[in-house]
Amino acid sequence: MLAYIGRRIAVMLVILFGSSFLIYNAAAYSGDPLEGLRTSTDPKVHAKVLDLIRTLHLNVPPPARYFIWLKGIGRVFTGHLDFGRARDGTLVSTHISAAIPVTIRLILLSFILAVLFGIGFGIVSALRQYSRFDYALTFLAFLMYSLPIFWVAVLLKEYLAISFNNFLLNGTIAPIWILSASAVSGFFWAAVISGTRKKVVSIFAIAAGATAFVLVLLSVTKWFTHPGLGPIMMLVLGLGFAVGVTYLSTGIGNKAALRASITVVVIGFVLYFPVEYFLKKYASLSTVFVMLLLTLAIAIGTGYFFAKVDRRPIIRTSVITSIFVGLLFIIDKLMKTWVPYINTDAIHQRPIPTISESNNLLPSGNFWFSSLDTILHLVLPTLALILITMAAYIRYSRGTMLEVLNQDYIRTARAKGLSERTVIMRHAFRNTLIPITTILVVDFAGIMSGAIITEQIFGWRGMGSQFNQAIHTQDLNLLMGFILVTSTLVILANLVADLLYSALDPRIRVVGKK
Repeated sequence: MLAYIGRRIAVMLVILFGSSFLIYNAAAYSGDPLEGLRTSTDPKVHAKVLDLIRTLHLNVPPPARYFIWLKGIGRVFTGHLDFGRARDGTLVSTHISAAIPVTIRLILLSFILAVLFGIGFGIVSALRQYSRFDYALTFLAFLMYSLPIFWVAVLLKEYLAISFNNFLLNGTIAPIWILSASAVSGFFWAAVISGTRKKVVSIFAIAAGATAFVLVLLSVTKWFTHPGLGPIMMLVLGLGFAVGVTYLSTGIGNKAALRASITVVVIGFVLYFPVEYFLKKYASLSTVFVMLLLTLAIAIGTGYFFAKVDRRPIIRTSVITSIFVGLLFIIDKLMKTWVPYINTDAIHQRPIPTISESNNLLPSGNFWFSSLDTILHLVLPTLALILITMAAYIRYSRGTMLEVLNQDYIRTARAKGLSERTVIMRHAFRNTLIPITTILVVDFAGIMSGAIITEQIFGWRGMGSQFNQAIHTQDLNLLMGFILVTSTLVILANLVADLLYSALDPRIRVVGKK
């Protein structure tokens, strides 16, 4: 395995060297960095031209200039990586180090959610092949996949920012929205659960009625203007998570896993007020991290206590449940920060932003204000990326699952009397992930280059916008810096995908020469 990784890394270096050489020369010959200065009437234009020539080595032919740039890249082995200087004289590494965290913040959450929802909906669609849900999801997937991102972004700005900010002024839901949301909820759950016509009608009525009741309650109580969960609601949601996670992880029949998950939720309910106090008194990222470690420790201890044999799935179930409970604590704290946050002069009752990645006018030093501001700035661009990206995963996971379900070992597993949940989760799902792995890893590396259009529309200063700026200003060093980083990520992604194959399928191994 080590020899295989070494060979792959050597090939990667050759590919990076060859591709970067071609791109560098193509970009250098395609434009003139001095073009804007040649027509300038500035009396100091001659000095600026000389300074730019000296800074960017423009008096050297591009093939030779490439090796000057490559010399700085080669200093990575001595710990002094040098991408060169941009047109404005600043270090390219400064631009990259500032852009990478912004891009990661933008694409990481959207990528994770798109993958989870896309694969989840795709698998359910495959299991409900040719059902109402399958037809509806197929139509929506093709629709979302065909929509241009800039059009989706404009709609989100209009209806989830401007209109929603207006709605938050009174927090009352109009009857037409209650009826529409109830109908959508009814159709969704009736299609997912499916069954006979009588059963479908019953599910539709229950889901629509429950949704209408909840929305009316939220509207009457003005919950949107003063949101919060509280211990009782957290207990109810936590128990729901415990049952759902247990069903997917081990099955409801595993009583030890169910008891462990419910116990974790009850412990969170008992510790609600102490945890709330510490989150308020010692508000910082380190406090959240420490509480995360304590949550995982409690979950592992609880799972170990209830498990007599085969502890691994029980501990896994309690840990996943504890993560959901911890997220509920964070969400509850952010909701309680909502009212003072929107009443600040920087927000002024308009909490959903349409541009930039942060609000510089917010008072500094308030951890929960900063966290809520970061999350709210993520809402629109994240949702836009999810809607577009998720569609591809829905279609691909559906097709892959259908192919796996037709394999002989799936029929054998069913013939042995295994439950449908076991057949799907332990046999079919794992093998479905093998072909999807390549797409996941390469897609993540690709979007690390920056969602150029999304960043432009929402005014984010990430990798995509910096790349776009480098092209327009003919800043060769800046352009090559971003290309090198993204190219390295793409090539590493292919290596990671190959290594993941062997982890997902024991039949895939690297065999050395005999």
